[in-house]
Amino acid sequence: MVGGSPSDSYAGVFEGRLQPGTRPALLVVDVVAAYLAESSPLYMKTAAAALESNRRLAEAARGAGVPVVLTNVSYREDGSDGGVFWRKSPVLRVFTEGSPLGVFPDELADPADHVVTKQFPSAFFATGLAGMLHARGVDTLLIGGYSTSGCVRASALDAVCHGFVPLVVREACADRHSAPHEANLFDLQAKYAEVVSEAAAMAVLERAGAG
Repeated sequence: MVGGSPSDSYAGVFEGRLQPGTRPALLVVDVVAAYLAESSPLYMKTAAAALESNRRLAEAARGAGVPVVLTNVSYREDGSDGGVFWRKSPVLRVFTEGSPLGVFPDELADPADHVVTKQFPSAFFATGLAGMLHARGVDTLLIGGYSTSGCVRASALDAVCHGFVPLVVREACADRHSAPHEANLFDLQAKYAEVVSEAAAMAVLERAGAG
């Protein structure tokens, strides 16, 4: 076993920093009823607080004229569009077409937002999201949602691969347990993204609105 703290192990190796660009968008990943309803097998106690952070960010983004993208998940009844991911995680059946667990909470959704429906962890995989964002001149993505170790991480990783600066908003993310939540935020910051506070994300939106 390697001793010392994670910071010690990463020091001098992963220390690069990214600066936000001037054309941000907000990506809210899978903030849907399945994670908020206590009767759902995917319910997370930490989801409600992250919802409030995403709501505030979305409100600020709309006010600044910054694009807001919401993702949800939906599968055919037989799961044939879910591939190996569907087989690996049977709990995904809560997202069968028409399920009430797949809807956005009322306090988040807005008709002006762009909705991306996906079947796999990343918001980019087989969705056309990258092309849409590039067409709008977006260079930076503020990212929040559920869960930190799953679809948020996958989306942040694909964001950097597609040439966007990923800013993962700490307060806007949630996971089933603090250990994977913190570990994935740590690793994202080290290698792929900037993990920022909600206040820092708001500052990015404010600058975009003033530009």
